[in-house]
Amino acid sequence: MATHLTEGNKAPAFKGNDQNGKSLSLEDFKGKRVILFFYPEDDTPTCTIQACNLRDNFALLKKNGFVVLGVSPDEEKKHKKFEAKYNLPFTLISDPKHIIIDKYGV
Repeated sequence: MATHLTEGNKAPAFKGNDQNGKSLSLEDFKGKRVILFFYPEDDTPTCTIQACNLRDNFALLKKNGFVVLGVSPDEEKKHKKFEAKYNLPFTLISDPKHIIIDKYGV
């Protein structure tokens, strides 16, 4: 079921695996300021620009208390290659069944 979030809405709960196969959930970040960004596929031009922009600004985001999480339908193994190729310092969540993506209406 797709959702359209507006400012002040509670973020839908989710669970998934990161690029290292580690299970995580939104609950793991309770009390933290989370930047949750969605992208269609690892290593495509626009997605790479978006991820690298977050990488390049990661120190500032972290200094200001933000946690960065990326979500795409790619498998964990592909996320790991994307992380390594571009030295991405943040978590990439695998959502091949579009469960998280659909919850957020993306």
